[in-house]
Amino acid sequence: MTLPFMTPDPQAIADSNITDFARHAGMAGRDYVALHHWSVTDLEGFWGAVWEYFDIDADTQYERVLAEETMPGARWFPGATLNYAHHALRNLADDAVAIIALDETGSCYEVTGRHLRDQVASVAATLRELGVGEGDRVVGYLPNTPHAIVAFLAAASLGAVWSGCGQDYAPKAAADRFAQLEPTVLIAADGYLFNGTGHDRRDATLELAGALPTLKATLLVNHVGLPWPSRAHLSLVVPWEDAATRTEELACTPVPFDHPLWVVFSSGTTGLPKGIVHGHGGVLLEHLKTLGLHSDLGPGDRLLWYTTTHWMMWNLVASTLLTGATTCTYDGSPAPLAQPDTLWRLAERHRVTVFGTSPQYLLGMAKFGIDPSVYDLSSIRVVGCTGSALPASAYPWVRDHVGDRVLLASISGGTDVVSGFAGSAPNTPVWAGELSAPHLGVALAAYDAEGLPVVDQVGELVVTRPMPSMPLYFWNDPEGTRYRDAYFSSYPGVWRHGDWITVTDHGSVIVHGRSDSTLNRNGVRLGSADIHDVVERLPEITEALVIGAEQPDGGYWMPLFVVLAAGATLDDALRDKIRDAIRTGTSPRHVPDEILEVPGVPHTRTGKKLEVPVKRLLQGAPAEQVVNPAVVDAPGLIEHYARLGAERRSRKSAEL
Repeated sequence: MTLPFMTPDPQAIADSNITDFARHAGMAGRDYVALHHWSVTDLEGFWGAVWEYFDIDADTQYERVLAEETMPGARWFPGATLNYAHHALRNLADDAVAIIALDETGSCYEVTGRHLRDQVASVAATLRELGVGEGDRVVGYLPNTPHAIVAFLAAASLGAVWSGCGQDYAPKAAADRFAQLEPTVLIAADGYLFNGTGHDRRDATLELAGALPTLKATLLVNHVGLPWPSRAHLSLVVPWEDAATRTEELACTPVPFDHPLWVVFSSGTTGLPKGIVHGHGGVLLEHLKTLGLHSDLGPGDRLLWYTTTHWMMWNLVASTLLTGATTCTYDGSPAPLAQPDTLWRLAERHRVTVFGTSPQYLLGMAKFGIDPSVYDLSSIRVVGCTGSALPASAYPWVRDHVGDRVLLASISGGTDVVSGFAGSAPNTPVWAGELSAPHLGVALAAYDAEGLPVVDQVGELVVTRPMPSMPLYFWNDPEGTRYRDAYFSSYPGVWRHGDWITVTDHGSVIVHGRSDSTLNRNGVRLGSADIHDVVERLPEITEALVIGAEQPDGGYWMPLFVVLAAGATLDDALRDKIRDAIRTGTSPRHVPDEILEVPGVPHTRTGKKLEVPVKRLLQGAPAEQVVNPAVVDAPGLIEHYARLGAERRSRKSAEL
């Protein structure tokens, strides 16, 4: 058996929430393997114990834990009514720091528990006066600041449905998401910070508001200090300062366990982004389990996790409040040019205990010789890492430069369940390059093509029993067709997530990357169609194909292949034009690494771009294992992309 890179400290295990939970559940003395086995073989016993351990304050009690165990369609805690926002605010002491607002300049301010409750109550009263009630949608075009958390909690307290999007999304990309929801209120900031620059998003906000005809009002946040234009541009404008400074009492509306809490968007390869709907109760229990047990968060802890408001990690940043811990918001680049180690400096200053980031960030720190150990990072006990697989080479770097007793928790999950499928816990060993174990309550397996579980072989990541945070449904999918097709078409009754994994003989999980074509750069997903739509509008481009390919060294290669129009030349000027179109029209975080001219883009006979086969060719898979030439409209192109992948691998090998 492979020896662990790190074994947990016995005292840390003894003092952890997960050990206390095991005692509470009558599982004292059991190791993680036994605890996990119980959690997936006795779903009612496990999730009932989570409910009791975290003292869920329901207005009406549940009839039973799991009334129907079906996927999709499991019925969790029927009869219970509660409110997520109530639980997020109830454990915060009045004078304790609830949120620390940080940015890349080093500026900060603190929001106490009392101040947070007051702001949420005030904004909730404003929304109520604007006609927002149960089931109405409130959307946020906001950077990662306390305003976003306040707005979300205010909407949730009313039983309204929240959806957020970062301001690096172009107005059209944001409208493609929000317009589906027919929102009542938009909350937007004047701009955001990134890499030493304040980005003005006032015009973008006006354009977005104009694309949302159902709006009754727009709340305008003064974040970077830019004056808003005349109110005549919008039907009704409410300054944030007016909305958030009223004297009100907070009253949270009890809603059913499965009442919609938020809609998060995960872009597919074609069509509009799909809206994934999660419920109050499912998110509440899943995030208490994930943050309270796996991350061991509680009062006195401080979490700093770099994210944007449209990545699912933002939802966990907000949910940190459920545990009574302090959460940090951060506006800016994770590694500003002026001081690329800014996040480590902030971790020292604010005594962060859980530090969250991506593999690309850690690999970049190592590559450019940045040494976090110049700071006092003794408060950090967990470094969380997600977004892609963390290669084994990063583990010694974290040990040597952050701390030898720090738990390096590589995590894999999804927007789809707004949580993790596998990761670490205070009582799990750590193997370099591997995720320690499936999370509690996650019946995870690797399936082969015949739907049989395999060990020490690459297979599809599946979940064989329901989780409370699985989607309630997709937005605008009344028959559930898209939902079933997304997760249950390959193995009926079993969730197929779309990742290639290996479950090892010692119980850890190795993630090999996406088995579909979603772009997943630094954990921020974007549909390839968003890129294609922008690039193919350019007169010089006939067709485009963007690929996100995970690399063996932990990197992520995102090339854009373009078919040129007659007379066009792919020179530096056209490359700059393409990059600028993507940066302004879709997302600056998804500008491709390379732009390459190709003779054509292969399609199925029905006209669908062969994105997944091309991705696998670029990663080195044999053509005969990737695609049947009989289904390709131009079979000769397959060899072209296989050759491109081989040439790149040869160059990379020569550079080593």
